[in-house]
Amino acid sequence: MHPNLPLKPKEQISRRKIVLSAGTLYTMDLEDIFEISAECGFDGVELIINTIFENTSPHRIVEKLLKLSPILSIHAPFFKLHNWGHGGTSLVKCIELAHDFEIPLVNFHPPLWLPPEFVFWRWFNKIDNFQNLINDSKVIITIENMPYVGNRIRFNPNILKKSGDMLSFMEKHNLFMTFDTTHIGSHNPNFLGEFQRLLVSGKVKNIHFSDYGHMREHLFPGRGILPLTRFLYMLKERNYSGALTLELSPTELPKKRELIVESLTEIREYLRSEIG
Repeated sequence: MHPNLPLKPKEQISRRKIVLSAGTLYTMDLEDIFEISAECGFDGVELIINTIFENTSPHRIVEKLLKLSPILSIHAPFFKLHNWGHGGTSLVKCIELAHDFEIPLVNFHPPLWLPPEFVFWRWFNKIDNFQNLINDSKVIITIENMPYVGNRIRFNPNILKKSGDMLSFMEKHNLFMTFDTTHIGSHNPNFLGEFQRLLVSGKVKNIHFSDYGHMREHLFPGRGILPLTRFLYMLKERNYSGALTLELSPTELPKKRELIVESLTEIREYLRSEIG
């Protein structure tokens, strides 16, 4: 373990939240996703803002979903939505939505350099303090590390592709991090040392958890090549207190609803046993 990464007293760490990303079942209706999450025993859902939010009041949708399961984070849209503006504008809208419903965290992707998102990029670099984008907000704002893509030539189409560059930006602009295991695994399968450097910074507040292998992302744990058991052990031993968000590809799960519930319940129970 990293020698400079202090252990926190166990009594200071509350029960870690295990969350289901709505992206795991994005081919289903949101109501079905939230019902399955509750049925499987997840602590809540990470809500992804998608095309459903273009022509309907976001507040009305969230009010309905909260009757089914808690929302523990919002993922800002990662493609352009009608009436939501560029990446910065849509991020602010998500923060306002989270603020209104006391949702603790909003996550977003950094701007693309290919194809270039100039307007979002300029806005992104002008923000001095991301935690103060709206007044009196207690919402934690996190940026997500992104994957390398391509077959023969591997490249990252987003800015801040190196962990060191992302950490420097976060420290300068008061920004936190959602650490995605499959994304970092796309270019560094032995990522534990890199993760420890991020963890010791105190910037990691959310984790997207899935496996990676054979150029396929968001695999069921154990179907790829990542050291996920050691990763979970590290979280427990170092008393990581943020959320652990399961984010699988829907193709990793069975087709029938009862089998989906069975699979997700099994992995939720496994994660609870591993991280406490």
